[in-house]
Amino acid sequence: MEHRLLGFFSGFPSRRFPRQVAERLGQEMACRESLVFVSAWPEDHQRNDSDSEGMYAMFLEYGLDFAEHTVIDSRTEASRAAELVQGASCLFLMGGHPGLQRQLIRETGLEAAIRGSASVVLGVSAGAINMAKRSLDTKESLAPYEGLGLADITVKPHFERENQQVLADLLQVSWELPVCAMEDNSAIFLAGGELSHIGKIHWVDKGRICPFSRGSLFSDGKKPAGSPNV
Repeated sequence: MEHRLLGFFSGFPSRRFPRQVAERLGQEMACRESLVFVSAWPEDHQRNDSDSEGMYAMFLEYGLDFAEHTVIDSRTEASRAAELVQGASCLFLMGGHPGLQRQLIRETGLEAAIRGSASVVLGVSAGAINMAKRSLDTKESLAPYEGLGLADITVKPHFERENQQVLADLLQVSWELPVCAMEDNSAIFLAGGELSHIGKIHWVDKGRICPFSRGSLFSDGKKPAGSPNV
């Protein structure tokens, strides 16, 4: 089932959505019954409660309230987690440790539910990493791993152009897998076959880095390997 909207976020250090991001979310989320966060620190319950409340406040700042909001972590039984995902108006994959979040999703059997959901799906940092068909966590390894497959686009969040080690790693990986290197306060949106972005994002492919644009993914009207399934 096609998702209404996919949103890939790098991170928001000020704990606020940039106005352009909030406006896009407001346009796409007329129905706001249930907001479900999926933890990337499944065992850190206090952190999950605090972070989910802080992230919900980011929605409230722009009048994007939900009838209810909750977080899935290791406290959540698999059957209950599936019910939450199936009933969500918006799923938000939280930041933290990509591997631990992926493990939580596997252990609760949520892969199919997330892939088949018609809800808005957002991911920040670790969550954005795991939304990809081929995910990449450069802090752990330069080898891609199987993500959720919501879109065939691989992101590197919290990118800083001056960090030469990270850049060197991405240039190396890019011979096998193109990467969208996202600076903080940036976003990539995918909806109805259309891709758009906000903020500063770099396209790393075949050992080169350049500014990201739709043309990076769809040059000459053709969709190169590693581009989103749109």
